[in-house]
Amino acid sequence: MSQLPSFATLADTPEGVARARAVRLVGLDVDGVMTNGGIYLGDVAGQRMEFKRYEIQDGLGIKMLQKAGLLVAVITGRVSDSVALRASELGVDELVQDPHARKLPALREIAARRGLTLDAVAFVGDDLPDVGVMREVGLPVAVANASPDARDAARYALARRGGDGAIREFTEILLRARGEWGSLVEWYVHSRNEGSVQ
Repeated sequence: MSQLPSFATLADTPEGVARARAVRLVGLDVDGVMTNGGIYLGDVAGQRMEFKRYEIQDGLGIKMLQKAGLLVAVITGRVSDSVALRASELGVDELVQDPHARKLPALREIAARRGLTLDAVAFVGDDLPDVGVMREVGLPVAVANASPDARDAARYALARRGGDGAIREFTEILLRARGEWGSLVEWYVHSRNEGSVQ
C-alpha cells in the first residue's frame, strides 16, 4: 500500500494551494465514503428495505462546499432510495446511481455539461469502482480506510474513515487551502443568529 501525504498538508505547498483553488466540482462516492460501507437490508411488510447511516457533520460540510460556489456530485455504483433521499435532502447538484459502477463516463458527462475539465474536479473515493475516476481527476483523495488500489490512485489521504467525518475533514481542509473556510464559518454562524425562534 502506498504511503500518501496527508490531505491536511494540502495548503503547505504552492502546488497544493493551486490544486485546491482549481477545484470547481467535488465528486463523492457513497458506500465507504458518505457511509461506513455497511448496508442494512431487511423486509418490512413484504417490502425490501435498505438503510444506511450518514454522518451529519458531513452533510454540513457539503452545504459549505456549495456555499463556496462549488458543485457537488454524488456518484455511486448502487441504486438506493436511501442515497436518493440523502442527496435530495442535501440539495446536491448531481446524483448518478449506476448499478454497473461506470463512474468515469458519468463524471465526464457531468463535467462536459457543466463546461469543466476533469482537472477542475476533486473526487473522494475508497475502492475499486473509484479508481478509474481517481486516476483522471485533478485532486483525487482517499479516505483513511481505502483499499490499496484506491490509495495508489489518490494524491492525498484523509485521516478519517468513510462514514466517520471524512467528507467534513475534506471540506474543511479544501476550503482552508482556498482561503475560504473562516469567512464561511462566520457566514454560517451569523445566518443562524438572525431572526426569532417561534
